Amino acid sequence: MPHSHHHPEPHAGSIGNLLNGLRAAVLGANDGIVSTAGLVVGVTAAAPGNTAAIMTAGVAGVLSGAVSMAVGEYVSVSTQRDTEKALIAKEQKELHHAPEAEFSELVGLYEGMGLTPETAHQVAKELTEHDALGTHLRVELGIDTEELTSPWQAAFASAIAFFGGAVLPVLAALLAPPDLRIGVTFAVVLVALALTGFTSAKLGGAPIGRAILRVVIGGAVAMIVTFVAGMLLGGRAA
Repeated sequence: MPHSHHHPEPHAGSIGNLLNGLRAAVLGANDGIVSTAGLVVGVTAAAPGNTAAIMTAGVAGVLSGAVSMAVGEYVSVSTQRDTEKALIAKEQKELHHAPEAEFSELVGLYEGMGLTPETAHQVAKELTEHDALGTHLRVELGIDTEELTSPWQAAFASAIAFFGGAVLPVLAALLAPPDLRIGVTFAVVLVALALTGFTSAKLGGAPIGRAILRVVIGGAVAMIVTFVAGMLLGGRAA
C-alpha cells in the first residue's frame, strides 16, 4: 500500500501577503511605465532627433523614480513597523501587569465575533495558554509578529518593480526610428499598461475590462499632456 505524504496547506496570511506583494509590484511597474513614458514622450516631442537628450531624460527618469519609490516605501514601512513594535511592547506590558483584564477583553472580543460566552471563554483560555501575546496581537490589533514587513525588502521590491516598468518606454523610444519614436512608444506603453491592468485585476478579483480601460486611459492622457507640452516648448526653443 503506497505511503501517502501530507503536504501542508499554505498559511492564509502568507497567501494574502504574497498577493498583496504581487499587486504592489504590478502597481509599481505601472507607475514606472506611466511616469517615464510621459517624460520620454515630452522630450521626444520637443527634440525627436536628439537621441542623447532622450536617453539622458529616460535614464534620469528611471533612476530617480526607482530611488524615489524605494525611499518612499522604506520610510512608509519603517513607520508602520515602528508603530507595530510600540503596540507589541504596550501589549506585553498590559499582559504582565493586568492579565485578568486582558483575558476578559479577549473573551469579549470573541463574543463580539459571535461565539457564546462559554465557547469564547474556552477559546480564549486555550489560546492564551498556547500563546497569550500572539493571540492578543492578532485578535485585538491584527498584528502577526511572524509576518512583519521588512523595510529594506519593501524598498528593494518597489525599486525593482518601478525599474522594470520604466525601462520599457525608454527602450521603445531609443530603438525605434526617429520619425516613429512617439508612435512606437505610445503603442508599447499602452500594451504594457493593458497587461498590468489585466494582471492587477486577476490578482484582485476585479472586473478585467474596467481595470484595463482605467490604466490605459490614464497612461494615454499622461502621454498626450506631455506630448503637447513638449511640442509647445520645443517650438518655442526653435
